[in-house]
Parts: sequence; structure tokens; C-alpha cells
Amino acid sequence: MPVEPPATAWVFPDPETAWDDDLVGRGADLEPGTVLAAYRSGLFPMPGGRGGPMLWWSPVCRGVLPLDGLRASRSLRQACKRFEIRVDTAFGEVIAACADPDRDGGWIDDDVIAAYTCLHELGWAHSVEAWQDGELVGGLYGVAIGGLFAGESMFHRVRDASKVALVALVEMLGDEHVGQRLLDVQWQTPHLASLGVVEIDRADYLRRLENALTLPLPAVFDY
Repeated sequence: MPVEPPATAWVFPDPETAWDDDLVGRGADLEPGTVLAAYRSGLFPMPGGRGGPMLWWSPVCRGVLPLDGLRASRSLRQACKRFEIRVDTAFGEVIAACADPDRDGGWIDDDVIAAYTCLHELGWAHSVEAWQDGELVGGLYGVAIGGLFAGESMFHRVRDASKVALVALVEMLGDEHVGQRLLDVQWQTPHLASLGVVEIDRADYLRRLENALTLPLPAVFDY
């Protein structure tokens, strides 16, 4: 079972009353209690640049992947057979790969790595990994709170490896609560849209989140 950290001293803005902008707050810290409180309120952190305050986001149009809406092509299903899926065996390697500064649009800095590594040690952050011939070749990481899985980033070193990790994650969430679980990917991109990610408005997301947080963790993350 995850370990509940001390409560945050910060008060987040209510995204339901926030202005019509994805960015809803600045400042605070990345202590475990702060980050968890943000996710439970429908927010997530992303750095604002070197030396700047932490930024807290609640997109007006939120990207989510309906668990019955994953678009896995025949070739992707075939690719799944070429990888071994593991959970939480190489979290540090996964987040380091996602933070590779050579990647376009990289935003994961040392503070973010430290914060999510701490959440992983407490049982809240998890990695889903694609292995091939004994090597880590792709994966993703995110935060699991009840029925919410908040995906943060993914990477691949071999074609389709990150997609295979996503397919595996969807399968892991497919228990008796599948219709109420929430797989959050923050924003829809053309790549994610091709996999079935859709946009819902902030109010709808917050309603779904409230319900999802009442659910038990998926068995794969409840240890």
C-alpha cells in the first residue's frame, strides 16, 4: 500500500473557478504531499524554466484515454508479442530516459526527477516498462491514486516500445472498475489522438476525477 506523506502547507486554486487558461497556479514546492494534493485537485506540475517558479496546470481541454477506446493496430498488437512487460523494476531508468535533454520539448528537470522518485519510493509513482533481450527499450511513468492513473511521460529506443507499454497499462487497468477508472494524459497530441486519446472539458474531467479517486488501486500497483 502507498504511504501517505505529510499534508501540504500550500493551498491550490480551485480549477472549477479558475480563469479560462490551462495554467492555474505558480509557486509552491514538489514535496510528496503537495504533488498528491495537486493531482487530487485536478492539477499537475511542470517547470516554468530555469530559476522560475513551479507551474501548476489544469487544462481547459484535458487529454484522456478511454480504456475501451485504445486504437491498437494489427501491427501494434503483433509488436506486443516481441516485448516483455515489467512494472516498477527500473523506475529510475525510465524517468531518466524520459528526461533526456536531447529530446524535443523536454521539460523534466532534476527537481522533477527527485520529486517523482520520492513518490515512487512511497508507492505512488510507477513505471510500465518494455524490455527486449534483457534491455530496457521503452516505457512510461505516472502517478496512481485510486482509480486515477496520471501519465507523465514515455520514451522508446526501439520502434513501438512506448506504445506497447501503453497497451499494457490499459490492460492492467481493465478490472471490474474499468468503466470508472481515469487514464489522464494531460493534453491530446496528434500522436496520442492516433492511439485513441480524446479531449474532455475541465468540468467533465473534475467530475470523473472525483469518482475515480474513490476506487481502489489496480491490483498491479497495490503492493
